[in-house]
Amino acid sequence: MGGMARPSSPGTRIRRYQDGGWSGDDDLVAAEEPLQLLLDGEPLSIVMRTPGSDLELALGLLFAERVITGFDDVERVRISAEAGESERGFPLEPDLIESNQVDVHVRNVRRRPDRSFLQTSACGVCGATTVESLALDHAPLLPGPKIDPDLLPPLPDRLRGGQTVFDLTGGLHAAGLFDEGGRLLMLREDVGRHNAVDKVVGRLVLAGGLPASRSLLVVSGRAGYEIVQKAVAAGIPLVAAVGAPTSLAVATAERFGMTLVGFLRRGRFNVYSDRDRLR
Repeated sequence: MGGMARPSSPGTRIRRYQDGGWSGDDDLVAAEEPLQLLLDGEPLSIVMRTPGSDLELALGLLFAERVITGFDDVERVRISAEAGESERGFPLEPDLIESNQVDVHVRNVRRRPDRSFLQTSACGVCGATTVESLALDHAPLLPGPKIDPDLLPPLPDRLRGGQTVFDLTGGLHAAGLFDEGGRLLMLREDVGRHNAVDKVVGRLVLAGGLPASRSLLVVSGRAGYEIVQKAVAAGIPLVAAVGAPTSLAVATAERFGMTLVGFLRRGRFNVYSDRDRLR
């Protein structure tokens, strides 16, 4: 397994105002650092992320951008030994000097972006930015499982229960992959919710688990277009967000036959597209 997200080192000195008075304290803050992604040794992207699971993040991002379509497209990956990444049976070479770099070498480039792109922790749209361009690479989603509506409301609490770094910093989003019975299969945290999704998809790439047509994706915060885009690429038929969806997210979900759920909290939720998957 790749390294999990990690906060910054302890000891950030703060001044706290509470009950009419000031006090000094040490606090943990969520780490946000740049990761340079290289493709065949050439700079491709700078990703603002929480360090940890960098291999998953790189592979998930390249999969979402259709640069690769699976594990077999990857020839080898160069990464710094300081990243602490290890994958049994995967051609990983920990020989890069820079700790915040990942260099992915591929056998068959399915789609080579015509420019480098910057991905911030706030926005994850890097290549395909319209429903029409996304449709060139992806077919409508498979029907997937029929889900009992009562299964969904408890999922945010299960997601929150697995957020170990959030407990320390209060500053990270999460993406969790669940099976059709509501069992948490994996969870990743990051300052960017789309980064957390990329890490989940990257793990599926490594495990040969795509398309994830029998799974559900639950994300903290809102469901923007980039979340739905990445779920479409991974073949995930149902996405549920604790917050609101955007109009483009709804349009994309409708175009690909995805069930999109928003405001999943306190025993209720809204369905914005394809209610037929919910019994």
